[in-house]
Amino acid sequence: MPNILENPRRHSHFRWDGLGDIREGRGDLGEDMPVLVYRLMQFTMLDVLSREFGEAEADRLFRKSGHLAGTEFARNALNLQLDFDGFVAQLQRALAELKIGILRMERFDQGTGEIMLTVEQDLDCSGLPITDENVCTYDEGFIAGVLEAFAGRPYDVREVDCWASGDRVCRFSGRLSDA
Repeated sequence: MPNILENPRRHSHFRWDGLGDIREGRGDLGEDMPVLVYRLMQFTMLDVLSREFGEAEADRLFRKSGHLAGTEFARNALNLQLDFDGFVAQLQRALAELKIGILRMERFDQGTGEIMLTVEQDLDCSGLPITDENVCTYDEGFIAGVLEAFAGRPYDVREVDCWASGDRVCRFSGRLSDA
């Protein structure tokens, strides 16, 4: 049996195949889990990061994590060779099938790359108490990562409306980034 101290798990090198074979590993329980469990993990992690590093740094780290997830999701689960309309339709289907949320494209300017989209019934905040704040920083990064993987250029995405701020959808504004 390998000694875990000699061969520690590497947390700093995410690989898509490191997600494992969920169907094989969870044969009786299946691939789905309640949103409650996802939020329990996310909100406790955000709480610890906020206490350790401050809220601004915790948001930055969550956005950065979301970006990595969005980039890897797009590269491994989506066809990046489609035209824009085909890509958006594919992304809408994928997010709905995975029960992440219902994506609606409100506006896209091909000339500037500016985009406005909404996500309804999202994992992160739909149903939360109203706190008059936007809370979907992970989603900001996720959407930016997906867009960057498709466009080949970095995006800056910010949430402009949120369930937690009293809206019934999360609305995101994106623009090409100078970074």
